[in-house]
Amino acid sequence: MSGCSKRCKLGFVKFAQTIFKLITGTLSKDKIEDELEMTMVCHRPEGLEQLEAQTNFTKRELQVLYRGFKNECPSGVVNEETFKQIYAQFFPHGDASTYAHYLFHAFDTTQTGSVKFEDFVTALSILLRGTVHEKLRWTFNLYDINKDGYINKEEMMDIVKAIYDMMGKYTYPVLKEDTPRQHVDVFFQKMDKNKDGIVTLDEFLESCQEDDNIMRSLQLFQNVM
Repeated sequence: MSGCSKRCKLGFVKFAQTIFKLITGTLSKDKIEDELEMTMVCHRPEGLEQLEAQTNFTKRELQVLYRGFKNECPSGVVNEETFKQIYAQFFPHGDASTYAHYLFHAFDTTQTGSVKFEDFVTALSILLRGTVHEKLRWTFNLYDINKDGYINKEEMMDIVKAIYDMMGKYTYPVLKEDTPRQHVDVFFQKMDKNKDGIVTLDEFLESCQEDDNIMRSLQLFQNVM
C-alpha cells in the first residue's frame, strides 16, 4: 500500500476504530475523557488556531486527534484503499468497499484522492458537534454522488444498496431483495415535493427536519459528546 507502512495501516485502523465508536455512541464520555487525559501531545499541527476557529473542537482535542492521525500515518494523508481496508474490518461479514468509496469521497472535499487531517477533522466536527442543518448538508453531500447539487433515485439506490451490502449477513437474507428499492421509493415520495424526479438541498432539509425518526438518529451524534 503506497503512502503508509504496514504499521501505519494497523495503527490508523486502531485509531479509526476509536473514532468510529465515538461517532456511533459505543464509546462512553468517561472513556473519551480518559483517553484525553492519558495522551501525551507531542505534535502541533500547523494552523491549529485556524482549525479551532473552523471546527467545534478545542485546541487540546485537536492536538490529540492530530497526534493519532499523524503518528499512525506519517504521510499525513489517507487514501481510498486504506479507507476501504478500515471499513472491511468494521464490517467483516459484508462488502463495505462500495460504501467506503462513497464515504471517502464525501471526506475528500477537494477531490484530490486523499484525505488530509484538515478534511478529516472538519467532517468529524460536523458529524459529532455540528448543528442539525450542518449534519443534514453533509449527509446530502454524501448522497449526491455526482456532485451536481441534486439527489436522484439512482444515487439514493446506490448508497442504500451499498449500506445493505456492507451489513452482510446481518441484513441478508432477512430482508427481501427489493427492500432497498422500496426504501428509496418511500424516500422520494416524501422528499420530492414537486415530483420532478430529483431532490434538492432545500427539499432534503425541509423533509428531514419534519421527520422525527431522522431527527432522533441525528441526535445520537450530539449525545456521545
